[in-house]
Amino acid sequence: MSIALIAALPFLGALLPGLMIRAGRDACAAMTGAVTLLALILLATNAPTVLAGGTVETRIDWLPALGLNASFMLDGLGLLFAGLILGIGLLIILYARYYLAEADPMGQFFTYLLLFQGAMLGIVLSNNILLLLIFWELTSLSSFLLIGYWKHLPEGRQGARMALAVTGGGGLCLIAGMLILGGIVGSYDLTVILQNKDQIQASDWYLPALILILLGAFTKSAQFPFHFWLPHAMAAPTPVSAYLHSATMVKAGLFLMARLWPVLAGTPEWFWIVATTGLVTMVVAATIALFKDDLKAVLAFSTVSHLGMITMLLGFGTKAAATVAVFHIINHATFKAALFMTAGIVEHAAHTRNLRRLGGLRALMPITFTIALLAALAMAGIPPLNGFLSKELMLQEAALTVWLTPWAMGVLATTGAILSAGYSFRFLAGGFLGPVRDDYPHAPHDPGPGLWAAPALLAGLVVLIGLFPMVAAAWLVDVAASAVTGEAVRAKITLCPRLRRLWDATPRPEAKPIFDWVIEGLATATRAVTERLHDGSLSRAIALAVLAIAGAAGWAFLGGSHTAGTRALLAVEPAALAVWAVVMLAALALPFLHRNRLVALVLTGVVGLLIAPIFALFSAPDLALTQISVEVVTILLMLLALNFLPKSTPLESRPLRRLRDAGIAGIAGLGIGGLAWAMLTRAPAFEPISGFHLAQSKPGAGGTNAVNTIIVDFRGYDTFGEIIVLGIAALVIFALSETLLRSPVVTRRLASTPPQREDGDRHPIMLVVAARLLLPMAMMVGVYIYLRGHNMPGGGFVAGLVFAIAYLMQYLASGYVWSHGRQRYDHHVLIGWGVLVASLAGVGAWAFGLPFLTSGYDYFTIWPLDEFELATASIFDLGVFLCVLGAVLLALASLARLGLRTGEAANTRPFDIDPTGKDR
Repeated sequence: MSIALIAALPFLGALLPGLMIRAGRDACAAMTGAVTLLALILLATNAPTVLAGGTVETRIDWLPALGLNASFMLDGLGLLFAGLILGIGLLIILYARYYLAEADPMGQFFTYLLLFQGAMLGIVLSNNILLLLIFWELTSLSSFLLIGYWKHLPEGRQGARMALAVTGGGGLCLIAGMLILGGIVGSYDLTVILQNKDQIQASDWYLPALILILLGAFTKSAQFPFHFWLPHAMAAPTPVSAYLHSATMVKAGLFLMARLWPVLAGTPEWFWIVATTGLVTMVVAATIALFKDDLKAVLAFSTVSHLGMITMLLGFGTKAAATVAVFHIINHATFKAALFMTAGIVEHAAHTRNLRRLGGLRALMPITFTIALLAALAMAGIPPLNGFLSKELMLQEAALTVWLTPWAMGVLATTGAILSAGYSFRFLAGGFLGPVRDDYPHAPHDPGPGLWAAPALLAGLVVLIGLFPMVAAAWLVDVAASAVTGEAVRAKITLCPRLRRLWDATPRPEAKPIFDWVIEGLATATRAVTERLHDGSLSRAIALAVLAIAGAAGWAFLGGSHTAGTRALLAVEPAALAVWAVVMLAALALPFLHRNRLVALVLTGVVGLLIAPIFALFSAPDLALTQISVEVVTILLMLLALNFLPKSTPLESRPLRRLRDAGIAGIAGLGIGGLAWAMLTRAPAFEPISGFHLAQSKPGAGGTNAVNTIIVDFRGYDTFGEIIVLGIAALVIFALSETLLRSPVVTRRLASTPPQREDGDRHPIMLVVAARLLLPMAMMVGVYIYLRGHNMPGGGFVAGLVFAIAYLMQYLASGYVWSHGRQRYDHHVLIGWGVLVASLAGVGAWAFGLPFLTSGYDYFTIWPLDEFELATASIFDLGVFLCVLGAVLLALASLARLGLRTGEAANTRPFDIDPTGKDR
């Protein structure tokens, strides 16, 4: 359980920064650091088992039938990455505390940071590839929030969108690849997958799975040609850049390749795709970095280059090269995080990152220069620092690898290494060396220890690993002993002015304009299609949808058999025939009377309400009760909405268009009728699952109402998703109404609305009194329906609608002003509590070692009561009740705000005490 807690702690702690910011910025940062430190301590307690060669596993059943389990595993690779995520994360929190300005919302920043930290820990600790995919997408979403943290900067918003588009698109490819991989093995557990190398590589689906998985990894780790998003993500605050682009997000793709290396590597396809991509990325990005003038741009492209180097090493497919790749992951995280933080200090002090406006900072910022010197020399591969060791070992592996020719790989890898030394020395020379200038945008100086302590610690690790690799890193990298022995090579490069002029004069494509052109082209194409299909005519949109469905159904009909069904028909009862006749008459009258909105609404309600007895006729009382409740709520909401609409509809369309619409409606009606007839008169082709639910309703779920047990037990996960969607829909309605109310067009329309009549019938006394009396009775009925739902028709959904009807009647009888003024709670909170209660009902099953949302029940006897049953599904049903009630009331509140804007007259006979005290 402790491994799952390591991944869960940042998510749980994400709630705290927003609360602790009220106690001050120091308290907010301290609480964020405490959460990260606690997770790091839990990781350290499990480290001895892993370092001894063992593996720590935690498994929580989630959806075992679908192969999705909350399964976590801590091995050597997971320990390495989790340590980097938490260790460097702790330093970033310290650095961010002093980097962020007073105007920056620190609580929001640390909340985003912890969400991202939790998502990264989920990736590296997951033992189920489906769970890994969930965390993978969470990193894309949380990094979007971090990169776009400075919302006032257009480049920040654009960089966030670009990162989300590229990594999100790669994530879709990864989902497909992982599903194929799990299908090959027959399991989604990583431990099972990693034991089936031969089966995976012998499969015909190996290459498609490999390509799709690598697309996901390459986009996340900014490999060519997907490298362009990472430099544009540098618009984020420096703590974000230091965290995401040194030890976490960009390393996720490398982690994935390393995690699946045992089963995917070792084939020609792996070698040519991975090694070639890494080599090209390494050289191209290093060349670009050499000519950048922005400190963070130099570091961004250098990051891409080093990621390419690690990818190339993994692509070689040998154990020695993979070991060097793991070793360089550690080294790169230490010196690159230190360099990013150093660049942030320079920008913080000099108010610029432009190398052409810097120089001479060595004398003005000696502490910062010392840190930058150690980290930059490590990035250049200068001995005796850690970067030299891994780069030397990389060159050794490249020299032994045949790529196109025996020498090509060695030459190109050496070129990349020389270029890395070049941009490292340019970083130092352009920023710190040379004479002191007198035209800095701001007088630079060393900051306080709060800013330089974190990069100084990382610079110390750079030296420590370089001098004592066996002591500092061998315990984390199993074969570091053989990887750190090599001959020291000192690489030097001089960037002459002629080479710079030649680079500036050379035409070269930029990836950003290509990306912008693709996005603009997609937007233009989709806009053209949308405008063509959706020109504002609802009838046309409906006609196209109906014709498309009718065409697909007609194609299937013409290709099938048309024999009559074999089921015996029931005798027609007079009562049923009468109901059918009224439904048909109401439906036929609707097209002729639709111009009067109130009459049309009444006819629609008649059709909906008379469907309920049809359900009851077919032995579906639960559906009948639900249909009645939904129909009443819908009709009442639409009646309230009629206040803001004209009493009659606009003039009808031309006769030819009406004839066309009638033909389409006839085709759809005949098709639906024929399909229903075919379903009712034919035996099912497969054994229906209804028999299982009926047989297991009592022994499996403890209830005799099979419909309710399906909703809250057997298919509880579906219901859980549905109430979340319902809550989102209610929030969307609220957001749209807010946007509508703030629209200047609506403001002008409301200002020009003629005054309403002050007549005595606007709030009839009888209706007001009846609605007040019905309120407590309706609530008692709702509670009764909720309590009986497990064994008789009812449940939380219907109970929520009954409560909503009681509230709707108050608005209908007494108006918006009276009803809205007596609102005592926020409807958003009801939805939140509903989802939370339903979630807790599911999570509670884990305490008993059962899958998520597994319900239980038992019987109890309390004197003087008879034996009664308690089921945990009732808790879940309570969450459904709260969500349904909150969603309806939130939609109602949205209408109420619009009603208040129209200047509705207050009820002059409220029959109660004004809560504002104005009547006293």
